[in-house]
Amino acid sequence: MKKIHIVGLILIAVAIGSIITLASDYSQYETFLSAKGETKKDFQVVGYLNRSREMYYDPHVDPNYFTFYMKDKDSTECKVILYNSMPQDFVKSEQVVVTGRMKGNDFEAKSILMKCPSKYKADQVVVSQPKANT
Repeated sequence: MKKIHIVGLILIAVAIGSIITLASDYSQYETFLSAKGETKKDFQVVGYLNRSREMYYDPHVDPNYFTFYMKDKDSTECKVILYNSMPQDFVKSEQVVVTGRMKGNDFEAKSILMKCPSKYKADQVVVSQPKANT
């Protein structure tokens, strides 16, 4: 083999290795239990807001402290702490995706993505017809 072929094969191997490394860093939705053991990397946890539990946000005391409880896809409930203001229309969200890491028994979120229900769901559209004058 010529030296150029060997160098080419090495470059191809390095490229494949870097692609595999980058692909493994893409985050998948995790659960609170799988995030509990790891403290050095951030996780994305998808779940539902538990409306029966208390949400705490008092902008007069601390405008950058918001807590709530959510259940992940395995129905594991966890307290989520966000060191930021409460997102607008948060209580209307259908699903919540939090990005962050576990600290003790609480999940410290760096960001929140809300998945809101569609305004135009076919089964929820109310059609009214004017009453006929008799």
